[in-house]
Amino acid sequence: MKIRDFKLEVFFNKYEFTAPYLLSQSDCESMSIKELLGYEKGADKQFLEGWLGYTEVPGHPELRKVISGLYTTMKQKNIIVHAGAQEPIFNFMNVLLDKGDHVISQFPIYQSLFEVANAIGCKVSRWNIEQSESGWRVDINKLEQLVQPNTKLIVLNSPNNPTGHTLKKEEIEAITEIAKRHDIYVFCDEVYKSLELDGVKRPWFADRYEKGVSLGVMSKAYGLAGLRIGWLATRDMDLIEELIKMKHYTSICSSGPAEFLSIVALRHGDKILDRNVKIIEDNLKNAESFFNRYPDLFEFNKPMAGPVAFIRMNITTQIEEFCDILVKEKGVLLLPANIYLFPGQYFRMGFGRKNFAECLAKFEEYLIEKKYV
Repeated sequence: MKIRDFKLEVFFNKYEFTAPYLLSQSDCESMSIKELLGYEKGADKQFLEGWLGYTEVPGHPELRKVISGLYTTMKQKNIIVHAGAQEPIFNFMNVLLDKGDHVISQFPIYQSLFEVANAIGCKVSRWNIEQSESGWRVDINKLEQLVQPNTKLIVLNSPNNPTGHTLKKEEIEAITEIAKRHDIYVFCDEVYKSLELDGVKRPWFADRYEKGVSLGVMSKAYGLAGLRIGWLATRDMDLIEELIKMKHYTSICSSGPAEFLSIVALRHGDKILDRNVKIIEDNLKNAESFFNRYPDLFEFNKPMAGPVAFIRMNITTQIEEFCDILVKEKGVLLLPANIYLFPGQYFRMGFGRKNFAECLAKFEEYLIEKKYV
């Protein structure tokens, strides 16, 4: 398989571990192993006594059981654990799709969600999240207009990275009806689930549709990217069996210590998620104050869910050039829209880290120094 460079990872490889002020990160605040183990009495002793042998290919039974509890219709057998989010995306696409299939992908979206299909030889149509006066929106009618006789898959990311848009319950139902009517699979990247900022809990796609597949991960909403644990949930047991066979060629199995730590985290997931939502909400108050000071320079699309937003900047310099100069001169990292192959003067900003205020202050300092404001 020949696949194009992953633009976001190439970009971050240049700056993520050298830039001092990361203002574009898409994950939530992480924690130490000690802090995580502190959520559960006796977990530290169990962790130190853990066995370092191979684990089960679909994932530790207890981990799969705990993950299934996040859903309303899933059981342990409906869950398959993978390494992070990239492995399940790659494996699912290669199991389901064949050259010549048609795929509809929401856009903008995480590159691998459409790029793997491209590399397989599929035709990919974009279903755009659209800018409106009140923020980002989707047009369900335009989605159905994209369906072709050979459409096999609709790919979604909700809550969305980079826009912070999330599908409403009635939109989820409408997409499900379209998929059922045309017998199409729906793959939904739902790694920011439970970070809804309006307090409304939307259903997982795997719970709504027998051909729905939900992607979850410990990296984003839980802020535990170092565990490298992700999963797929689906009622399609034939698909689960094929994914297990595909996993024999990729990671084979996950890290035992990472699976144990994920079990602890998910047992106390509500506390961790509440902590992370509080960080996001506090940072958004700071951000709103900042953007209100400069209404002519920025159009702030406040996120509906998750720790990221896609913000338009009214400058004559191309946004990718602006971001490149910003990180080199001030050490502040923003993610320009061209990384998402998205037109316009947008950049991604992240609100999930505790040092957000410090990073934002450095950004404002730069804008003042360069007389943008």
